[in-house]
Amino acid sequence: MGTSNAYGGPGGGTPLVPTWLEPTGGGVPNASDGTPPSAIPPAASLPPGGPLEPGTSPTVPAAPPALPALPPTPTPSRFSTARSNFSRFARSGGSDRASLGRAVSGYVANASGGARQAARRMGSARAAGTRLLGFLSDAQARGAREALRALNLESLVGRPLEDVFLGLTDYVCPSSGTVDAGIARDAFIETIAELAKSGITDLDALTSEQMQTVFELYATHAIEARLCNDIGTKVVTLPNDIRAAKQVQEQLKDYIRRGVSDALAASQAAFQELTPERAQSFVDSVYEAAFDILRTMGEAEEET
Repeated sequence: MGTSNAYGGPGGGTPLVPTWLEPTGGGVPNASDGTPPSAIPPAASLPPGGPLEPGTSPTVPAAPPALPALPPTPTPSRFSTARSNFSRFARSGGSDRASLGRAVSGYVANASGGARQAARRMGSARAAGTRLLGFLSDAQARGAREALRALNLESLVGRPLEDVFLGLTDYVCPSSGTVDAGIARDAFIETIAELAKSGITDLDALTSEQMQTVFELYATHAIEARLCNDIGTKVVTLPNDIRAAKQVQEQLKDYIRRGVSDALAASQAAFQELTPERAQSFVDSVYEAAFDILRTMGEAEEET
């Protein structure tokens, strides 16, 4: 939850998935050289190579590709309910599971527009997860030395695993100064801190189960940071008791990890066939499945 303290969360007018459109360009003939406008032929009448040959017809340029549809205008207050419920959960010191369930299910279903849109909001964390899994699968297939050499990081060979992962930070989650990139980077640092506790200490002896654990830890921290930045800042008053605050964080993390773990369990067949080329689609599918499971879990918590 380290990133959450630096950002006030998105406003209600923020698009469900921020989109930037490339400029289309274009223009009109410029008669500043003194040529009368009537003497400037239409663009379609002059081929790229010069004037038309006698008896030839002008080539009509192909129509420009259609621009993607603009995303629907988000409801300005769509974060409000999830934030209110998350605040109740935080003020309870982690005991109000129903409010946690309402906060998470409302975040996925309403604030984000569904599991698929929530997964797309992960942005940099999706790309970072893809690079992380791609590197791990390469290290498992060819060995740590070759995998690191491919990234010009051969100097890390033989170093403790935590040092290797720290050396991979700029590759896995490059810093761009944005909140989105900060979430990805924060999640990776949190993951490194848990490697030894999870019994993962040797990159050359990495098993498929350990590789899955590394990604499970990363995706858990990334989703946790995303939630805290979207609905858990400024409007949330954490308990003054340090132990209660820690309980809130642990409850949230455990809740999210259950969803990620279930999503990975449902993707075992795809994971067994994982290659660096298939990492992106695998990561996207896991994030989407995790958010869908978290929504279902949240609805179940509401009922109990």
